[in-house]
Amino acid sequence: MTRRIFTACLGTETNSFSPIPTGMSIYQQTMLVRGGQHGDRPGLFAVPLIRWKQQAQALGWTVVEGLAAFAAPAGNTTQATHTALRDEILADLQRALPVDAVLLNLHGAMIADGDPDAEGDLLARVRALVGPGVPIAAELDLHCHLTRQKVASADILVIYKHYPHVDVAERADEVFSLLQRLLDGRIRPTMAVYDCAMLGVYPTTAEPMAGLVARMQALEAEPGVLSVSLAHGFPWGDTPEVGARVLVMTDGDAPLAGRLASALGESVWAARQAIVPPFLTIDQAIDRLLALVLVPDGRPVVLADTADNPGIGAAGDSTFLLQRLIERGVGGVALSPLWDPVATALAFDAGVGARLAMRIGGKLGPASGVALDLDVQVMALAPDAWQPFGGALAPLGRMAWLRTGGPGDGPDDAQAIDIVVNDHRVQSFHPDCFRAAGIDPLRRRALVVKSTQHFHAGFAPIAREVLYVSAPGAGSMDFAALPHRLVQRALWPRVADPARGLVDLALRQ
Repeated sequence: MTRRIFTACLGTETNSFSPIPTGMSIYQQTMLVRGGQHGDRPGLFAVPLIRWKQQAQALGWTVVEGLAAFAAPAGNTTQATHTALRDEILADLQRALPVDAVLLNLHGAMIADGDPDAEGDLLARVRALVGPGVPIAAELDLHCHLTRQKVASADILVIYKHYPHVDVAERADEVFSLLQRLLDGRIRPTMAVYDCAMLGVYPTTAEPMAGLVARMQALEAEPGVLSVSLAHGFPWGDTPEVGARVLVMTDGDAPLAGRLASALGESVWAARQAIVPPFLTIDQAIDRLLALVLVPDGRPVVLADTADNPGIGAAGDSTFLLQRLIERGVGGVALSPLWDPVATALAFDAGVGARLAMRIGGKLGPASGVALDLDVQVMALAPDAWQPFGGALAPLGRMAWLRTGGPGDGPDDAQAIDIVVNDHRVQSFHPDCFRAAGIDPLRRRALVVKSTQHFHAGFAPIAREVLYVSAPGAGSMDFAALPHRLVQRALWPRVADPARGLVDLALRQ
């Protein structure tokens, strides 16, 4: 049967405590694509749109792709930008009507000035345009805010299961399969949501979180169960429905959905202490590093500067960890990337081999620490660098390898600290963020990455040990102290035993 579907993308991961407003320029730098023209280096958030188009066309369906807009995480999206992007997608949909279904790739944690649930607003407006009889399906990042408005407006919601997000394409395929079955009249999706009343970050690469993911997958094999997801939530979003929530979709069986959501939600609650990473202070991490390097084994120790992760809206230019490494005289360490367009431009002007007195980092306010005045040598320059992540490529922009400390000029000076500055704000996804600048990550005692967990897929295979460092920053891991203004609910760890349970969704009939 020939069908006509509409696809689009809108999203970002809003850190309400970031000093960087999200205006149109950040969308333009990250992903702003019209008419499906994603080019030969599509970003991660283009992957679902591309797969949906391929799968639909293989069935002989017509695909109309509207605006695809995604911004690297930062602060609130400005009202003018949000309105312009949302209204362009709605206008694209209006022109495409009539359609048999709508597929949307959303993040789920987008907050705009004046709208704490920007993507929920888009879903509600899409529903108003297409009416109650046209299926709406969406894929969400697991750091989404699973709001009542999102659930009430959609027929199918599927959330990534893994952190780091290595299953984006797999979840896109799941969305399409469910939609096809719904259009064929073979299923009737029914959703239940359980509010865990928790704030935190929960990597899925270690137990007990890995076991909880396996349990979700096992539940999906049971009769009548269509999909099981855990929305981890994004704790740095100041929005009323922030927090972890379980989503279960069954085939027309609301009581079953409720029972499974409650059972899994209580399991998440019971594991709340264990699923948060073991964060170390800066000095604790350095002490551990120094103890490990006393007995070298040829692999680097990886220190994750979790609070200065551009992937959660931080600037990526903080100096707290770097400053302490210098103060304690720790050499043989490389950091990449540190976002500093000014330092990058100066290095490119000076050229390889130049020795400069340079002010590095600490430019975006108190959460970035102090600017460091260092004597550096320009070791190498990369004019157009990239790193892989999740089956896509992420731009690094121009990169400059700067060396401070140490008496030698060789590539493996064990007394020096190597700092890679760049002019494109992005987190450390893969060891290629070092290699692209000319540094062999396997020839360093330690690697410092600006990331919370997405680095893990790329760095764990080469790491002797991964240390999660809780430094100050816009992505502070002190979840009990985050200064929310719009959150009125009691949440753990602020409250020891907050009320939790099934959410009354008041879904469409």
